[in-house]
Amino acid sequence: MAKGTSKSKTRKAVAKRFKVTGTGKILRRKQGKRHLLRVKNSKRRRNLRKVGLVSDADLPAVRANLPFA
Repeated sequence: MAKGTSKSKTRKAVAKRFKVTGTGKILRRKQGKRHLLRVKNSKRRRNLRKVGLVSDADLPAVRANLPFA
């Protein structure tokens, strides 16, 4: 590496929360599964178990923090 150039580092907090698929999509957990679960019906709780995709608006921010993904 050339002298004086900075190396981009992976944000470990971001790496723990997101997963990159083989095709380059970024997966995330769904929000809303932490508390107040008794007011949510079982179908809603079941769907919160699934993984979701990161929206197109948030992709640049997540990719910037995962430079090697």
